[in-house]
Amino acid sequence: MAQSLPRSPLAPASFPDLPVIKGAQFASAAAGVKYQGRTDVMLAVLDPGTSVAGVFTQSATRSAPVLDCQAKLGGDSATGAAILVNSGNSNAFTGHYGQKSVADITAAVAATVDVPADRVFTASTGVIGEPLPQDRIVAKIGELNNGLDAGRMEDAANAIMTTDTFAKAATAQVEINGSTVSIAGIAKGSGMIAPDMATMLVYIFTDAKYEQGALQALLSDLNNTSFNCITVDSDTSTSDSLLLCATGASGVDAEGNEAFAQALNTVMLDLAHQVVRDGEGASKFIEIQITGAANDTDAKVHGLSIANSPLVKTAIAGEDANWGRVVMAVGKSGAAADRDLLSIWFGDVLVAEKGWVSPNYREESAAALMKNDEIVIKVDLGLGDGACTVWTCDLTHGYIEINADYRS
Repeated sequence: MAQSLPRSPLAPASFPDLPVIKGAQFASAAAGVKYQGRTDVMLAVLDPGTSVAGVFTQSATRSAPVLDCQAKLGGDSATGAAILVNSGNSNAFTGHYGQKSVADITAAVAATVDVPADRVFTASTGVIGEPLPQDRIVAKIGELNNGLDAGRMEDAANAIMTTDTFAKAATAQVEINGSTVSIAGIAKGSGMIAPDMATMLVYIFTDAKYEQGALQALLSDLNNTSFNCITVDSDTSTSDSLLLCATGASGVDAEGNEAFAQALNTVMLDLAHQVVRDGEGASKFIEIQITGAANDTDAKVHGLSIANSPLVKTAIAGEDANWGRVVMAVGKSGAAADRDLLSIWFGDVLVAEKGWVSPNYREESAAALMKNDEIVIKVDLGLGDGACTVWTCDLTHGYIEINADYRS
């Protein structure tokens, strides 16, 4: 399906030039999991000494690969690690068969790349409720191993797409004590995107040295203001997985380094925004800035209520400056709000304040802003210092067309 969809109008102009991450190699192959004639499996192999941190979906129906990965975090980094991801089938809601699929794949990878099975992390993305044809994947592991190369991260990004219209990647470099540390990440995500962890599949690699527990704490913290602040359709996947791998191959200890944390945050935000820009059927990228809430938690509740509102999203798709729908979304969120303290802007245009339309508001000013590809909605609650920014996209006929035909 990914190959037949037109490229999102919000897509980046090109795939970024990714640096080689020392201590990491990648490969991809066409296993025919669902589609013929396209790569659909990727393998990453990490050198001994690699720390692996992760966050995963909080769905009560999370997949067998997610449960397996959660159980493996914090393992012995001395043995290296491997990651295998397939597209076309999520291996979710597949009962004991799903567990067997994971066990078969991890055992085959472990035997081929010489790492323990408890250091092999897998993920699957695609249709829910269909048995994974793991034999097709296992049959390709030798080919994947033979094709491993440090420069093939872009191939890996292409292999994990489903309804994505473009491969997603981001990178940053930072100087620490006179040495360069590199960070590069890839992601997939387009639909079934709502924040309850990472809302997609994400794999980020760095050659920095970082202890696993500290790496986990950093990842969890940055996740809350990046991947957990995006939404496309309010639906949380059964398969969301985000792994951050620090190979240590640069020899540079980045633990506690603020510049490294900022660079990692830049990569995570970039990938999160790309997922929104590739939202199924999307034509508008929307940033929602909430200020003046009673606290940060309330600010996020309000922001996501606006971002997930079908009425707000369809108004933006129709380029209709219907600010009353923003009022509605704030009022229904359940977080603290006072109608007579509320202020709303579309871009820099103040449209409402003190419980009523702004006396200087002109519809034509806001209407002109709605024609832009990127739109900012600002809401101030007037209650406190709470703030949060979330990102979403509009809701168009394209979303219905893609998902009505998803299993065909």
